[in-house]
Amino acid sequence: MQIYFICTGNTCRSPMAEAILKSRKIRNLEVRSAGIYTQNGGAMSPNAKAVLREHGIEENHQSSMVDLNYMEQADVVLTMTSAHMHALVQYFPQMANKIFTLSEYVKGQTTDVSDPYGGSIEVYRQTFEELSKSIDALQKKILEE
Repeated sequence: MQIYFICTGNTCRSPMAEAILKSRKIRNLEVRSAGIYTQNGGAMSPNAKAVLREHGIEENHQSSMVDLNYMEQADVVLTMTSAHMHALVQYFPQMANKIFTLSEYVKGQTTDVSDPYGGSIEVYRQTFEELSKSIDALQKKILEE
């Protein structure tokens, strides 16, 4: 299975989600992340890196823009907000059937993952916890399929 996480700048939420899910070491799972409004090669937010390190999660991330090839290869594309989802559906209408918000995919209801960008380390910790809970549900769903 291939999962593609998408957020705005690919420096906070989607790379954190990618790192959390990769740390679970689920067999036969490929995980990538990207941003809708970003440039290739940017660094992950220092606070995002710090929070991942606090949880013993290693990452080697550089931001990347949404890529058509990865969109096509992905079994599911999971966005951090409904605005991200709607933007992707507009850009890639042929792939609308595999684009969901993370919360919609795992909980059946759409709630946006809070954006920690520019916030304190505590704000990033809250976003990490929010993502971890959703990734727990995602892991369960993946393993049941």
